[in-house]
Amino acid sequence: MGLLDKIRAGLKRSRDALGEGLGSLLAGRARLDEALLETLEERLVASDVGLATAERLIQRVRERARGQAEVGGAEVRAWLAEDVAAILREAGSGAPLLPEPAPRPAVILVVGVNGVGKTTTIGKVAWRLTQAGQRVLVVACDTFRAAAAQQLEIWAGRAGADILRQREGADPAAVAFDGLKAAVSRDYHAALFDTAGRLHTKVNLMQEVGKIRRVLARELPGAPHQTWLVLDAVTGQNGLAQARQFYQDAGVTGLIVTKLDGTARGGIVVAIAAELKLPVKLVGVGEGLDDLLDFDPGAYAEGLFGVESGE
Repeated sequence: MGLLDKIRAGLKRSRDALGEGLGSLLAGRARLDEALLETLEERLVASDVGLATAERLIQRVRERARGQAEVGGAEVRAWLAEDVAAILREAGSGAPLLPEPAPRPAVILVVGVNGVGKTTTIGKVAWRLTQAGQRVLVVACDTFRAAAAQQLEIWAGRAGADILRQREGADPAAVAFDGLKAAVSRDYHAALFDTAGRLHTKVNLMQEVGKIRRVLARELPGAPHQTWLVLDAVTGQNGLAQARQFYQDAGVTGLIVTKLDGTARGGIVVAIAAELKLPVKLVGVGEGLDDLLDFDPGAYAEGLFGVESGE
């Protein structure tokens, strides 16, 4: 299965949920009166694209349909897909995973709430980088969760990456300091810093991330070069609340969205891109090492609305 096919397959549940409403509303050709547009907007809000974004999309549909007695359902879906892709691209989605030329080492801090698949995701990112011929160091700054470092070590081994870990209960910022020293002195291409999962509402834990960031910046100007927030697509609108807080407190620069294949709420990435202008870097559509995919705004939007390429 090709990359674009995997994205479309991963969005099936979101597409089915959205399409169930759009299919009946936009069957054949119809007159887009205000009642129909309002119902269409409700369907978009229910798919978690957010109220403001849904209003923006419907206004664009209204403008495009002006002067036409009737429009086809396929045509409206194509308009929606085009405008969603534009929102995602405006936020920077679709750009390379790391800028070229990438700093060496490229210091990447990974944050997120508990249970989103952060450790697994780091292993998959490390695998992508090692497959591209890069030497990767994984740094286990989650020193509080039982077996967190062991789990990360297993994933690092699968990915062909090295790992730096310390005793349970060690100061995460101190671990980050040692990890960065090792990454620089041993000339790694990239260093991935895992952090403990934390609720975005816990001020003291969010401050801990800030301390790690300050340590990295002090020891290597410009670091961390990327701060990625791992989001579980299943959380829907709560994902927007998480993104807001991590963006404010942790300086998030991009998103990795996991479990896109397990939810009907795939529209949440549109809401985040529209409000915070955060690019989606990667999406998870399965459990395999190669199921963490580059995010393609066009393929995502077409998959969400059931638009075939070229339709």
